[in-house]
Amino acid sequence: MSVTDKDVLFEDNHLIAICKRAGDIVQVDETRDEPLEDMVKRYIAKKYNKPNSAFLGVVHRLDRPVSGVILFAKTSKALERMNAIFKNREVKKTYWAVVRNRPANISGTLVHWLVKNPKTNVVTPHNTEVPGSQRAELSYRLLGELGGYYLIEVDPLTGRSHQIRVQLSTLGCPIVGDNKYGYPRGSRKGSICLHARRLQFLHPVKKEPVNIFAKLPVDGFWERFESF
Repeated sequence: MSVTDKDVLFEDNHLIAICKRAGDIVQVDETRDEPLEDMVKRYIAKKYNKPNSAFLGVVHRLDRPVSGVILFAKTSKALERMNAIFKNREVKKTYWAVVRNRPANISGTLVHWLVKNPKTNVVTPHNTEVPGSQRAELSYRLLGELGGYYLIEVDPLTGRSHQIRVQLSTLGCPIVGDNKYGYPRGSRKGSICLHARRLQFLHPVKKEPVNIFAKLPVDGFWERFESF
């Protein structure tokens, strides 16, 4: 796979945002599959004729089965400043998730303490702080229903590993296709119905508002929710 112009959601001299496909990994892992990081580097090197490769910094990550907005820095200055923006929670992240079960409350805030098992790559939620846990907080609201499936908008305040997946599961609303966290079956495509819909922040250099938006995947299912 490779990155093309149609995958680019935003680009200037400092940043580039890509619409990540479900199944792509952001950085190299034990599978040794080509990561999105390398694909974007190759895209920039070719587009701007940089034979010695191009600088690219990973600002944040999305789980492999998740699609949507992923942001990279094209300069070390932009990377340093974006890292600070994310660390200081000065970025607004919006996700869309499709679930099979209607949440009891149409909106709410979830707070858990999460513990990740590095051997199994599974995150366990706790209602109170426990040793080795990280606090996770998100707000959610039900956007609507279509064909027995429910669309939920999620705004995570923190950026913990598997956070949205495990926290929605605590509501009895596992994400469609996410058999790791309670959905009865996985997807043949290795994807789950979780999409990074929007990323909003103040540009680290220009100090202007940036609003990056990713359309839903066209796979015969997801795009039906585009009008919500």
